[in-house]
Amino acid sequence: MPLRLAAALFAVFSACLASLFGASAKPNIVYILADDLGFAELGCNGSDRYKTPNIDALANSGVRFTRFYTVPLCGPSRAMILTGRYGFRSGAVTQDACKTIIRTGEKAEVMIPTVLKKAGYASALIGKWGQLTPSGDPSDWGFDHELYYKGSGMYWNSKVAKPMSEGGEVRGDPDTYVLDGKTVSVKDDEYIPDLLHKDATAWMEAQKGRPFFLYYSLSQVHGEILPTPDSAPAPKGESNNQRAQRLLADNIAYMDKLVGKLVAELDRLKLRDNTVIVFMGDNGSTKSAAVDATIGGRRIEGEKGSMKEGGGLVPFFATWPGVMASGKVNANVADASDLLPTFAEIAGAPLPTGRVIDGRSLVSQFKGDTKSPRTWAFCQLSNNYYVREAGWKLDQSGTLYDMKDAPFKEVAVAADTKDEAAVAARARLSAALTGLNPAAGYKDEVGDGSGRSGNKDEKKKKTKKVKEAK
Repeated sequence: MPLRLAAALFAVFSACLASLFGASAKPNIVYILADDLGFAELGCNGSDRYKTPNIDALANSGVRFTRFYTVPLCGPSRAMILTGRYGFRSGAVTQDACKTIIRTGEKAEVMIPTVLKKAGYASALIGKWGQLTPSGDPSDWGFDHELYYKGSGMYWNSKVAKPMSEGGEVRGDPDTYVLDGKTVSVKDDEYIPDLLHKDATAWMEAQKGRPFFLYYSLSQVHGEILPTPDSAPAPKGESNNQRAQRLLADNIAYMDKLVGKLVAELDRLKLRDNTVIVFMGDNGSTKSAAVDATIGGRRIEGEKGSMKEGGGLVPFFATWPGVMASGKVNANVADASDLLPTFAEIAGAPLPTGRVIDGRSLVSQFKGDTKSPRTWAFCQLSNNYYVREAGWKLDQSGTLYDMKDAPFKEVAVAADTKDEAAVAARARLSAALTGLNPAAGYKDEVGDGSGRSGNKDEKKKKTKKVKEAK
């Protein structure tokens, strides 16, 4: 063989090896979204009450954010995550409004799996789809594989489940789930969080080297909280409140266990070194859980559904072996709209065109940059909204809050204050709101302002009629 031909063949062979095994391989993305897990319910965030060793270890292997915000309720939060757009643009300003997100036509929203598909990614939604179901199944929004349940807080089927109050009502419909378009009954011995884990592992293993995006939407720790397979029998004389506290701790521990098992599976499949893992909570702690979710003995102000700090501030961290340094803490503000552009940059996929993408990629900060492309985060629920800097917050009413003691306390600033820092902050945040102009977008026209499912008074009337009919 001529020397020149041999050299050319060797160069081609070397290039192929580099393409197959080199750093140029597209990283997998595993996005873990916990349900109703507040900022103060993770050990790595300083929780007084809860131990989460697996999640803490994962957080400490990458970058943990301390000012990451989302919508205070699950449906609008997940819509913002998946579209990279604020609710006043997509229409997802309330739980019910999430049902009507536009899927077809010129004004159709585009979600993460459709964006990543252009870069060759397979995608799966495993877990809660919830309030987005009426707008289409996950497969309708670009996911290649789906295993989801309707409602929230699914653990056991109704035959096995035992709610907090005997004779109480188990949330949603835990007797079935949907697997790639087919409705499947939950068996008596099946624990849904374990079922989700098993399917996630099998799907990742089946990708056979193709880059993938896994949206792993956990059951924990949404109520109604039920015993886990690891829960001990209830002690004699336990009150309902004591039971609720014990089972919440059990569920946080079980969630932590499942995250540890998922990382172990990535190691077993030899995927961990080329996988970005992002962990997040979909909104703040529930009202009942927020009382016990303290840091240094102090409760975070606000909770799920609230426009206070505890409603939208959520746990968030990312880890990326060989790319991200370990043990980093990032205090820059960021919000859930940043996920779509972040994942697009990781995958090398173009952003959707013909629309405003509110998010800003976090990749540079993942890689160690201390600067952020944004100086404020935005949060909206119903017709209430605010912009949040590191030290200040301005809401739709024009009220400015001093956030130097956040997340434990936020102090309204007098409208006529002469404090230079406050005056300057008001000017900056007012300009941000003017630029966004949320009032010109979609509004909550039918709700009661809470952002929850419809009008509370009407809902109470319907519930009363059902009870009377029984």
